Amino acid sequence: MYASSILIPMDDESQINHLKAYGITYWVLTKQQKVQWLLNYRGGSFLLPDGDNIRKECQIRGVSFEILSDSEAQKILETISSPSKNQEAVVLEKAPKIAVYSPKGNQPWDDAVTMVLSYAEIPYVTVYDEEVLDNKLALYDWLHLHHEDFTGQYGKFYGAYRAAPWYLEGKQQAEALASKLGFSKVSEEKGAVAQKIRNYVIGGGFMFAMCSATDSFDIALAADGVDICEPMFDGDASDPNYQSRLDYDKTFAFTNFILERNPSRYEFSSIDMTNKRRNVPKESDYFSLMDFSAKWDPVPTMLCQNHTALVKGFMGQTTSFTREQIKPTVMVLGENRINGEARYIHGIKGKGFFTFYGGHDPEDYQHRVGDPKTELELHPTSPGYRLILNNVLFPAARKKKQKT
Repeated sequence: MYASSILIPMDDESQINHLKAYGITYWVLTKQQKVQWLLNYRGGSFLLPDGDNIRKECQIRGVSFEILSDSEAQKILETISSPSKNQEAVVLEKAPKIAVYSPKGNQPWDDAVTMVLSYAEIPYVTVYDEEVLDNKLALYDWLHLHHEDFTGQYGKFYGAYRAAPWYLEGKQQAEALASKLGFSKVSEEKGAVAQKIRNYVIGGGFMFAMCSATDSFDIALAADGVDICEPMFDGDASDPNYQSRLDYDKTFAFTNFILERNPSRYEFSSIDMTNKRRNVPKESDYFSLMDFSAKWDPVPTMLCQNHTALVKGFMGQTTSFTREQIKPTVMVLGENRINGEARYIHGIKGKGFFTFYGGHDPEDYQHRVGDPKTELELHPTSPGYRLILNNVLFPAARKKKQKT
């Protein structure tokens, strides 16, 4: 058989390592070769050019693949193009440059995105406040926000961890960095960082955030110029009536939310549903991925590619989002309908895109501070982690954008 293509199947039965399959696809893109992402075809399979080096790389990384003849590949593409099929072939053109926003020191928790990028062997660069404020984000196509607090309240860990060495050290480091960068308060410095990230997206960047980076980012945008921090966070009182001074027009995804005023409560606002899901037992905690038209809505379809439409739920400081407080312009990609919560949402801002994914670690139901990190070798087919990697590849499908 004269082979011309390699198919990396992404369905449940055929693929033994879904996560590393994304790494192979990324690696092929770095070789200036194009890949076709076959949306809704066998779990969102990848069609690669054939080559001994690619076959060898698949074998080394333990990724299942099939060799197709020219006519077999053509037949699949013809089937996909049929108007009666909710499928589409999207061409991926270049490997996106990836930045992860994360502090330099070791934190007492682990970040799902850096873990899955490392496991899938997808390279990334770590950036933090200095690089962001120095306009370095323009160098990257994709930005992930680490488990972060953009409001200057140190993750609202005050109630439980205010005497913990890591908390005190983190607060000290944040204050020193803010001072070094010319700010009198951490909240002001974080607010300036949030503005820069906002401008990066509006100019054409892609931002992906998980857990507390999702709602704390939008809160920081809404509270621009308003002091919402109590004295134990920034040394002075918060502004009177700060709730009424929030500007929801400035946010990406959320509106009409109420801030949590109690500094000892481990919660930012009414956006998060962690404390509103008492009636969701772990055994039945799943969320379903939405079904979109691959030909008319390729973007949300791409972001929902998976080998199952039902994904295991997982907790975080921000677990999920209150449906009523999501702007009507934002798409819900995954939801727990029984509890009326959105888990996975996506939107457009200016020339760019953002995706917010609730929860901390897709394979650790209730990750706590100091818990051991997840070993992804034990979860090579994780549907929850696949959603992260869909976002990583998404910018590869876009035409060259103008950086502003």
